[in-house]
Amino acid sequence: MNLLHHHVGLSVADLDRAKKWYADVLGLTEGFAFEIAPLRVRGCFLEGHGTRVELLERAGSGGGIGGQDPPRALLTRGYGHIAFATPDLDATFADLVARGAIPVWDPRPSPEPGVRMAFVADLDGNLVEFIEIPVADGPVAGVPVAEGPVAEGTVGEGR
Repeated sequence: MNLLHHHVGLSVADLDRAKKWYADVLGLTEGFAFEIAPLRVRGCFLEGHGTRVELLERAGSGGGIGGQDPPRALLTRGYGHIAFATPDLDATFADLVARGAIPVWDPRPSPEPGVRMAFVADLDGNLVEFIEIPVADGPVAGVPVAEGPVAEGTVGEGR
């Protein structure tokens, strides 16, 4: 099988507000936008840091995990979070919080030996994880050490 990750989809309450958050906080750029009128759905792909996030707004949608800490979020089945790798977790976490991310878990050891992790939430409570992979270890599970703004300890440019 020849598969590549294409995107992760997130249901949000307000598409315009979420697009701004993902641009301002994570530095993602807006891509293809669409509407599915019969379903009252609006959506938009945002791109950056080697991935795509599809934000979806549907009238009448309800809350999900809602910014719970990761262990409680695991009590709800389904996709729980998106994760990004960074070589400097402390600087990245501080930058994210300064840009408006809601801190959920400050930087701490991950269950994976030698790896650290932290969680923030977006405006709808969707969890976003950041993991620090030791630079000396190089790629972990096929994930290269980040380059560009993340590698410099910041996420996103041009706020």
